Amino acid sequence: MTGRDENGDDGRRTGGRSRALKTAGLVLAGALVLGVGAAGWGYWQLNANIKSVDINNALGDDRPAKAVTTPSPSASATASPLPTEALNILVLGSDSRSGEENQQLGGGSGGGARSDTAMVVHIDAGRTGATVVSIPRDTLVTRPSCPRASGGSTAVAYDSMFNSAYSVGGPVCAVKTAESLTNVRMDHYIEIDFSGFANLVDALGGVTVTTDEDIDDDDSHLRLRAGTHHLDGRTALALARTRHGIGDGSDLGRIGLQQKLVKALLDQISATDLLTDPARLYRVADAVTGSLTTDTGLDSLSELMSLGQSLKVLSSDTVRTVTMPVVTAPSDRNRVVADEPEASELWRSLR
Repeated sequence: MTGRDENGDDGRRTGGRSRALKTAGLVLAGALVLGVGAAGWGYWQLNANIKSVDINNALGDDRPAKAVTTPSPSASATASPLPTEALNILVLGSDSRSGEENQQLGGGSGGGARSDTAMVVHIDAGRTGATVVSIPRDTLVTRPSCPRASGGSTAVAYDSMFNSAYSVGGPVCAVKTAESLTNVRMDHYIEIDFSGFANLVDALGGVTVTTDEDIDDDDSHLRLRAGTHHLDGRTALALARTRHGIGDGSDLGRIGLQQKLVKALLDQISATDLLTDPARLYRVADAVTGSLTTDTGLDSLSELMSLGQSLKVLSSDTVRTVTMPVVTAPSDRNRVVADEPEASELWRSLR
């Protein structure tokens, strides 16, 4: 009797534990499959978000020489070390009219877009420092002939505003015009539109910016007292677009605000440990890739991640922001031209 009771009890307990373990195992396996599937879908979605333009193929060899880099002696033959060579990246902020969100954020209701913001980001060899050079969009330049996607080329244009290159020939002409102005090879191209910038700021939890004077701009609809403010995406975008409510109302005042925002974004990224918050990391990645256009060298999530990881030590303290030296254009007091020889000396330091 005792033996049967013990055997029976043990048998029931063993069978119950076995079934429970099997059930838990199936649930865990199912969760893992769903998790891997979700991660795979998320990666595919982020990858599919990115739009790209084959700038190298479009421009061919008629460009400034690419800097020759020497491989790091510490690089392992079997590993895939992060890149360390110097880079020059043309970064444009586009006031795209496409999409309801861009229109609500001030992109307008018509078609097309302009390069509202233009910066050449020079990343030092070793990736421990960087220089961000803003090019005023009102700068008069000689716009070179640019290949059209539909065939043929645009005509050379003299005393043309820098931002007209994007309107006339898109990213390819923007890069060619920037290289013509600077004689610096643009290794990469990155463009983000209104909604992408606003969504990125929101995904990061906002940015903190200190303004030196009151801002009251009817065009950007921004009104801020002088002082420190924590801005959401929409307000940060308004700050980036403000020009009439500060200083002399020129594009140079707006550039100063945009440079503050660049450093504020770097500080916010440094303060946000994205790796410990996968949900926020995905929101940031989705915000960036969802409104991004790059050259074909950065048109995959893995390439963007490699670039980002190579820049992980950068902070607002190691990034210098400057504006290309300019003077008032003799032909139009509302436009500027490069101030020589200072402008050429600046670009020479970035080659």
